[in-house]
Amino acid sequence: MSLESYNAKRNFKKTKEPKGKKTVSGKRLKFCVQHHLASHDHYDFRLELNGVLKSFAVPKGPSYNPKDKRLAVMVEDHPLSYRNFEGIIPEGEYGGGTVMLWDRGYYKIDYYDDKVLKITLYGKRLKGKWSLVNYKDNNFLLIKEIDKYVNYAKISDFKTSVKSDLTMKEIAKKYQNK
Repeated sequence: MSLESYNAKRNFKKTKEPKGKKTVSGKRLKFCVQHHLASHDHYDFRLELNGVLKSFAVPKGPSYNPKDKRLAVMVEDHPLSYRNFEGIIPEGEYGGGTVMLWDRGYYKIDYYDDKVLKITLYGKRLKGKWSLVNYKDNNFLLIKEIDKYVNYAKISDFKTSVKSDLTMKEIAKKYQNK
């Protein structure tokens, strides 16, 4: 996918989301997870690759439990600058709703082929080994691998942003008139 699809879905006169421009990836590949309260509450899992963020909508969000296999639907690529986006996408716009930067960090690729991507995450909240397994078209499973970072915390235990330390309600209030 290219950033053309990302740009075509947005009216940048109405949204504060960054305009899609492909950039050069750095030495360390970055990732982020955004909690997105839109028409459906979900999490967006984004991995930097080839100058863009490969993006997956994860309805239930990632799980620290290796027994959980979380649906991750690949969506359009996002620009690298999106990894810092937090705020409100205006109602009526594509993805309208509140966006919280739930986690961020960097990652390394441990293994990949046409069906499996194994990575190690170095985030503030998500750490250790994870897999994305493609099982049909744009549908993947996001799975925590067994390692020393396995725990059974719930993602809902983390109620504030890693960027601003604000809750979803506080982010909505802060950005509603901007």
